[in-house]
Formats: sequence, structure tokens, C-alpha cells
Amino acid sequence: MPESDAPRHHRPRVPGAAFFEELTGGADPAEVREAGDLAATILVRGARGTTDEAMTERVLHLADTEGLETLAEVWSGAPADTLAGCLWRLYVLRAWVHRSPAQAAREYDAGLAGAPVARVVAGVADPPGPDEVKTMIDAVLRGIVGDFAVTLLRAAAFARVVATGRASASGANHTETMRMLALSEQLEAAGHLELRDSLS
Repeated sequence: MPESDAPRHHRPRVPGAAFFEELTGGADPAEVREAGDLAATILVRGARGTTDEAMTERVLHLADTEGLETLAEVWSGAPADTLAGCLWRLYVLRAWVHRSPAQAAREYDAGLAGAPVARVVAGVADPPGPDEVKTMIDAVLRGIVGDFAVTLLRAAAFARVVATGRASASGANHTETMRMLALSEQLEAAGHLELRDSLS
């Protein structure tokens, strides 16, 4: 499997970081992180409890005006058990599926037999093709406006099936398989935190 088709966990090289510099009044890393955390909270929880209405409006329209990549740049260093960290991991998964839909479908299909419960939770059409896999991951991310725990658990299930498919392939790349499995486990753990109202 080509090394370039695997999801990465490094900071993407994207434009738009200036948005956060303007938002926080400078490039102080702590302030940028705080703005990223606020953006994650607003996107998942809504604007309740936020006093800066202008900032709230900017965050809510950021994906349209600057692109989701801007937020992903800030979220990339966030721990897995935070809202920002969860959104980063969802972004990574979606970016990989959209960049390599045929590989995603192939690996998902290969993992179906080995992860039957995850297959049901993930909700991909049977048999999955590249379009079905892209549709599923986009549907999962649209769920952010609904039940975030379900969003996280569905994405985790999808990643688990893919990891199972990778592990079963001849000449499987152990490192890439373990990365996908770790992503699945992180999303699943975060989903359970969310069910207990402990994810922030």
C-alpha cells in the first residue's frame, strides 16, 4: 500500500493561519490554541455561554470563508480526549477518504468479515465503492450538528473496519495498520466520554 495514501497525524501545510492571528491579536501559540478550542466548542456545542458574539460569528462561518483546513491546522496538536482533538481526527479520516476513496473502499471491504459489529455501526453500503465510502464519512461529519457521540462512534467503527482490512492484506504495512487502529480507539474512547458528558 502506498505510504502516501495513509492518514497522517502531522500538521497540514495549508493557508489561513492568519485568521487565528487576527482573532487572538497575535501569533502567541497559547492564544491560538485557545481560539482553536473555542472554535471546536462552538462547532460541536453551539454558541451557548460564549460572550464574544463577533468571534462566534467568525468561527461559525470560518469553514465557508477560510476552509476547514484552517481549523485543522490549529487542532492538529490537541489531545484525543478533547473536542478539538476529536475534530482533528475526524478531519484526518475524511481527508484520507477523499484523497484515496478507492483504497478506503478496498480496505473497508476487506475488513467487513473481521469486524461485523463495527460494520453495522459504521453504516457503509454493501458492497462499498469509493462513492459510498465518501458519502458515509461525509454523513458522519454532518452529524456533528446532531449527536456528537454517535458521530465519534460511527467514525471509530469505520476506522476499525479499515484497520481490520489493512491487517488482512498480504504485505500489510504494520505501522499504517496500527495508526488506523489507534485512530479508531481514540475516537471510540472519546465517544464514550461524550456519552458521559465528560468530553470538553
